[in-house]
Amino acid sequence: MMLRLVLGITGASGGIYGIRLAQEVLRAGIHLSLLISRAGLLVLNEECGMDLDIDSSAGVRQRLYEYLDVDAERLVLYEESDLLAPIASGSSAPDAMVVCPASMGTVARIACGVSSNLLERCADVMLKERRPLVLVPRETPFSPIHLENLLRVARAGGIILPAMPAFYHHPATVDDITDFVVGKILDSLGIDHSLFRRWRGEDGD
Repeated sequence: MMLRLVLGITGASGGIYGIRLAQEVLRAGIHLSLLISRAGLLVLNEECGMDLDIDSSAGVRQRLYEYLDVDAERLVLYEESDLLAPIASGSSAPDAMVVCPASMGTVARIACGVSSNLLERCADVMLKERRPLVLVPRETPFSPIHLENLLRVARAGGIILPAMPAFYHHPATVDDITDFVVGKILDSLGIDHSLFRRWRGEDGD
């Protein structure tokens, strides 16, 4: 049973995927460690209207507790610079990590084993400890460099799960499209959910 998950939110467009994933992980009773880059905070403000004070760590923390309706017992928010955090060590590695959305810059540094901040270091720990690492790139089109970096992470044991929605379940809202991608992330981690109607073939309803 998964007990501890790290979620990294970078500055790629699609921060709503990360926020919805956080909501579902917390709803499942899983302890969440959250890492949001400065660019990620800016994107959340721009795309989700979260009104985060990016110059106040305490303000960001309090706003996220309120937005996610959770307390410090179940959600820990780490600074990118906190390389002394427990999750930076293989001896205290979480059960799994998701980077959602994953910017191509972050993917490149993970692919090359660069640990310039806590998010990248934690991803490196997941790969070396052979624990699940899911990257959710939200970019289009991909350049050959992007594809090579994604392939390198996949060969190292990471799961590449692009933010590509399906339409067989007839999504009617942006939330429906978002929830499909979030549901696929949860599937990859073995976490039960009911975010979308699964394909049942021609005999299905």
